[in-house]
Amino acid sequence: MKKYFQFEELGTNYRREFVGGLTTFLSMAYILAVNPAMLSLASVADFPNELRMDQGAVFTATALAAAIGTLLMGLLAKYPIALAPGMGLNAFFAFTVVLVWGIPWQHALAGVFISGIIFILLSLTGVREKIINAIPEELKYAVSAGIGLFITFVGAQNAGIIVDGATLVELGDLTSGNVLLAIFGIFITVILMTRGIHGSIFIGMVITSIVGMISGLINLPNGIVGKVPSLAPTFGAAFDAFSDSSFYSLNMLVVVLTFLFVDFFDTAGTLVGVANQAGLLKDNKLPRAGKALFADAASTSVGAILGTSTTTSYIESSAGVAAGARTGFASIVTAGLFLLSLFFFPLLSIVTSAVTAPALIIVGALMVASLGKIDWTKFEIALPSFLTILFMPLTYSIATGIAIGFIFYPITMAVKGRFKEINPVMWGLFLVFLLYFIFLK
Repeated sequence: MKKYFQFEELGTNYRREFVGGLTTFLSMAYILAVNPAMLSLASVADFPNELRMDQGAVFTATALAAAIGTLLMGLLAKYPIALAPGMGLNAFFAFTVVLVWGIPWQHALAGVFISGIIFILLSLTGVREKIINAIPEELKYAVSAGIGLFITFVGAQNAGIIVDGATLVELGDLTSGNVLLAIFGIFITVILMTRGIHGSIFIGMVITSIVGMISGLINLPNGIVGKVPSLAPTFGAAFDAFSDSSFYSLNMLVVVLTFLFVDFFDTAGTLVGVANQAGLLKDNKLPRAGKALFADAASTSVGAILGTSTTTSYIESSAGVAAGARTGFASIVTAGLFLLSLFFFPLLSIVTSAVTAPALIIVGALMVASLGKIDWTKFEIALPSFLTILFMPLTYSIATGIAIGFIFYPITMAVKGRFKEINPVMWGLFLVFLLYFIFLK
């Protein structure tokens, strides 16, 4: 096992990998509660019940899709990267495709399935890997830093430290109990990190959870073991759409293309960002990128069959990397915990946003360190890098930040006279992103 995952070469051990895998799981465990509520449109009061997805089935599908995808990533690509149904994509699935456009959720699942199949084909042919390896080194560093700012913003917002206001965003109510708990978690984690204690982020989350329960801010779990909800209401429902003539429409083409686009570049950004943080990039290339992309693509189709929206690589994996994870063994640990969560779902109620926010904020600070590797003295590189970084948190989208920065990179490089240094793939991406903003965005 140690030899297969190259423990000695990467300077890790079983304890660090286990703590890293556990930290990643705790950082993204919220999806087990959020995804069922999102896809079932639980917050929409006047939506017909017969048109909703079954929450219990979606929960089981979410846990299984995450376990299968993460296991594939760990065994095939050997990366400490976990997968689960992606936030943002599930919102598009539920609130745009189903609620606004009136497309049945079975059809939406079919759209996710098709996008996954296309991804598999692109991964097997090596197209996705070539695209990622063609991205200039400076933009990869910008992607990593931009994701750092993005997850810091997400963590602060989830905890209520940053809220919507008259100026779009403003400081939240610092006297609120949950906000104070999150701030306490940040201080504890910062102290542990400064002292150089391994697993600081995980330990900080545990301490924060305990303090939250003692103070009454986090409710004690109602039970330890619960019944696993049936998968029957959603399993294989995606295939029902193919026999329905209304499935073949322009709207469904837009659905598939949107799932395809967002997952493609969110995954690329996550893989590059986490791999860079873990020190796994070699000569500006991602080793075993093809296997990592295949695992991600296959997980999307499997998740659709089970009954959930697009399964994708999670940036929260960076929390596990910060806690010590360096190999796919951490992913195996995370996958196992997702399977266990099927039986111990009541315990996940203690993992609130106040508990996960400190981890996201601290990890964001670590990822922004890649800013120092960008040559800010060269405007042709500085501008697209800056736009990539800036627009990820401002648009609340990793993919949009990448798109804006990648549009400007060929322009500034060409105007500067460095035309020959532009990889043809970057010109192709330039055109794709322009068309995306014109016709889809």
